[in-house]
Formats: sequence, C-alpha cells, structure tokens
Amino acid sequence: MKIVLLGSGAALPTLHRWPTSLAVQQNNEILLFDCGEGAQIRFQQAKLKPGKLSKIFISHFHGDHIYGLMGLLTSFQLAGRTKPLDLFAPAGMTDYLAFMQNLSHFSFQFDIQIHEFQTDNKELTWTFDDYSVQAVRLQHSLFSLGFRLQEKPKPGKFDAIKADEFGIPNGPERHQLQNGQAIELANGTTIQPTDVIGPPQPGRKIAICIDTLPCEASIRLAADVDLLVHEATFLSDMHDLAQQTGHSTIADAARIAQKAIAKQLLLTHISARYSKQDEATILKQAQSIFPNTVLGKDLMSLSLSSV
Repeated sequence: MKIVLLGSGAALPTLHRWPTSLAVQQNNEILLFDCGEGAQIRFQQAKLKPGKLSKIFISHFHGDHIYGLMGLLTSFQLAGRTKPLDLFAPAGMTDYLAFMQNLSHFSFQFDIQIHEFQTDNKELTWTFDDYSVQAVRLQHSLFSLGFRLQEKPKPGKFDAIKADEFGIPNGPERHQLQNGQAIELANGTTIQPTDVIGPPQPGRKIAICIDTLPCEASIRLAADVDLLVHEATFLSDMHDLAQQTGHSTIADAARIAQKAIAKQLLLTHISARYSKQDEATILKQAQSIFPNTVLGKDLMSLSLSSV
C-alpha cells in the first residue's frame, strides 16, 4: 500500500502547498481522498496512472477539497476514459455534478456511480473485495466525513519446512492445505491446515481525518491504524482560531494519534500562513507529543508494508 500526498495545504494554495488531495495505491487500483484544485496535474507529477483510479472519496464540500473534481473528471473524459468510476461523497454530489455539466455544456461518456452519505447518518461502511472503507461524521463548520481504509486479513504463511518434516509431497496436497482443507498422507496421518499454516495476518489500516475539530469520532477511526493522516491547520498558539473555524492544531492531531494508539502520524492541511521556515516548529510541536510524526509535503509518498 502506497500513500501519495498530492496536496498538503489548507484553503489558500501556496507555491509549495497545493490544496488537499491524497491518493492511495491499493494493490492494482488507486483511491483518491478529496480533490483540491489542480488534482489532475498532481496526478501526472506523481506519475500515477489515471486508468487505475477506481474510486474517489470526498470528505465535504468546502472548495479546497472539491474544486479539482470537475477538472479531473473532464481530463479523464478528454483522454478517452471508458472505465467506470465510483464517487463517494456527502449528499448533494449528484446535484453538484449535474449543475456543473449543465452550466458548462459538458457531459461524461464514462459511467460515474455516485454513492451519497446522507446527512442524517453518523457512519457508513462500503465493503469491497479485499478491503473496506468506513466513513464517519466528524466535527467541522460544514458536514464533513473522516475515512478508515482497512484491508481484510490475509491468509497465514505456509511453512514449507514443517511441510517437509511431515512428509507432505510437493503438489496438490499442499494446495489443498493452503485452501483450508485437511489431507491424509499415504501413511494414514491426517494433516490439518493449522499444522503447516500460520495465523492470519492482519490487513493494513489507515485513517484520514481532514477538516475537523479534535473529537471522539477521529479517535475511533484511527484506533490502532498503521497510519493516521490528520489535519494540522494551525500551530498551538492559534487554538482559539482553530476552534472558531472547526479545525485542529498540530498538538490536537498529535494527541488524537496518541489516544488512538496509531503507529504513525502524517500531518497535512497546513495553513498558508506558515512558510518552509516554520516546518521545524510544526514538526517539533507534534513530535513532543507523538514522536512518530511526519510532516506532509506535496508529492511525498509513504509505503505501508504487509506484516
């Protein structure tokens, strides 16, 4: 699993921080979380293959999280995309896309399946072949969602050394065991799958909480994740402004990671008021609370290895 931060800035773009977008390469597909301005350019700069983008998840309708969506979809159309696309968002997305297409006299020739999260819901889980995405309502000035991407457990590892000790021949018998079926050897010994296969390996887990006050929902989403991606709009001396605008400080994000027992924290959605000279201070504030913190930068990538 590879996480690519396409944009790490907050509402006002800067030359070194574009608006929020996060791509996750999950096996042979790409999932996109939020879609700030210029996302289609960032896609190219990150050398991501547009044809692998299968799903887009939108947290809320503030411009820095959605204004890149029409540009991205239009670029796909102009490039001749035919592959269907799933779009997950708060209620209103269907009307938004229809309005924008009518206004610009532009239509998409590829299928876009829209899955709306109704505003009277608190949480919802979408389940796919080898992973699920849970959406939970966070606390922001506008209806906003956080997400948890969780892989399904993977089968345990086959122990070839033990298999040799049992005298299990190479061939269909080993495949039967790997498929969960017991076998009987020529000497009458019954071998169970658990005799040669280790316990299931937990799938990787990431949580994405962007544009929210610190809240219990974020802690639940981030519980025991391999990576928490959390907004860190302001330094701690701007706590009052963070409260007024429905955002988190750097210290807030670090405390969420700490309470959730996350393995790693990635800070994003950094206010344009902070320059590159402030980055050491931002990181220091977070690491004083949660040491395994990384400060997000545009086009950076993180890889999460299987257990």
